[in-house]
Amino acid sequence: MERIVKIFDTTLRDGEQSPGCSMNLKEKIEMATQLERMNVDIIEAGFAAASPGDLMAIQEISKHIKNCTIASLARSNKDDIDKAWESLKYAVHPRIHVFIATSPIHMEYKLNMTPEQVVKATEELVSYAKSKCADIEFSCEDATRSDVDFIARVIDTAIKAGATTINIPDTVGYTTPDEYYNFIVSITEKCPAIKTVDISVHCHNDLGMGVANTLAAIKAGATQIECTVNGIGERAGNAALEEIVMAIKTRKDYFKADTRIDTKQIMRSSNLLTRITGIKVQPNKAIVGNNAFSHESGIHQHGVLKNKQTYEIMTPESVGLDKNKLVLGKHSGRHAFRDKLEQLGYKLTNEELDEAFKKFKELADKKKDVFDKDIEALVSRQKIDVPRTYELHNYVINTGNVITPTATVSIKKDKMIKEEVATGDGPIYASFKAIEKILGRDYQLDDFSINSITEGEDALGDVMVRLNDDGEKFVGRGMSTDIIEASITAYINAINKMIYEKQNIIQ
Repeated sequence: MERIVKIFDTTLRDGEQSPGCSMNLKEKIEMATQLERMNVDIIEAGFAAASPGDLMAIQEISKHIKNCTIASLARSNKDDIDKAWESLKYAVHPRIHVFIATSPIHMEYKLNMTPEQVVKATEELVSYAKSKCADIEFSCEDATRSDVDFIARVIDTAIKAGATTINIPDTVGYTTPDEYYNFIVSITEKCPAIKTVDISVHCHNDLGMGVANTLAAIKAGATQIECTVNGIGERAGNAALEEIVMAIKTRKDYFKADTRIDTKQIMRSSNLLTRITGIKVQPNKAIVGNNAFSHESGIHQHGVLKNKQTYEIMTPESVGLDKNKLVLGKHSGRHAFRDKLEQLGYKLTNEELDEAFKKFKELADKKKDVFDKDIEALVSRQKIDVPRTYELHNYVINTGNVITPTATVSIKKDKMIKEEVATGDGPIYASFKAIEKILGRDYQLDDFSINSITEGEDALGDVMVRLNDDGEKFVGRGMSTDIIEASITAYINAINKMIYEKQNIIQ
């Protein structure tokens, strides 16, 4: 019988700590909802002690998610544990995740504690967390640079104090697969009590071995793996959820294990995270990259046409990468649109459906063919949109290769409309300068990109803008068949996010 490996997703905690990947409350809830749809076992929703906003976000996620365990991270002190428990008070299945460093370098230079003090703190604080919550995960930070005998002693202490999951993380991406396998096996031999709890691993990708180390740990007996969608995270990121899950699924013969993940939700999860953070996936990224199932070599193409298994060890459909099927157009009705959304896995309220249908009709008037990807992009954007303090009213562009590009942009706020004119090196830059004149201040543009949602001359353009406001970064998205309109909308969306996040203290 195959054993089930639990998937602990930390996209909303460790992943969000990646530079440029911060999310607002609506985005976190939508991402958590998609993780629940994908059937992850545990969602680490944040670090409650980091800020009042983080604590509130974990509470709100806990209210929305019913089928996953919700974890909140805490350092090994009572104040952190109290905040973690406060953040989990609405969770159906709460988990407090406590950690303390166990490597010599961390104990000496970060904690200023002796090994004996670390053992004592482990016992006291795991016991304290256990008095509040039945499900306790304990992590030995920087485990792979720790002494195996010492870490076995710390783990034994944590289990006796009530820990139900023990995490042995490769915090700085230091270890190698063989070394990690032997390390976990050795800990298991030196601490027999660990066999009575879940053994978890959390691998970083500093040397590019995060996924390989995670898979080695599963062979060594790990029953829970910690990972992120698209592998986002601090520094070089975390082990990628999609790569680990598909490796287990594709090589069941080798790993003798499985997960509960609905793999057909993988592409949607990856695309949603990209739309939220603006962090694009490299084309040759395993599983979710644009080239992951592409074949250009003539020899490869010939083989795939004869038998897909010659060069495809898994199908595009298995990760939710279905072909773009033409399903709806401008003559399609509301019921057909609702049925298509249900086929795609979306459940919208009547109000959300009305708004989505209105946007679909607007798109259908501009686009001859409307594809599934177009609809998914519209709905995903709608669900993560923030309240619109500013809205585009209209714009006029004058440009050419013998004149200076000029943009006239008018923006609506409440019932007031303000218009400004600006010039720039191009029509989009001129439009951004006009917006800044309306708002009365300049913003630093950190990133700007344009991609098409589907193929064709009338493809829906997806624009990402990242603005920097005194070190804080805000991502805006805009979609239209007109890339200038999409760009202006993205810029205004970033401004609206800035206002929304500062009002709600969500960083």
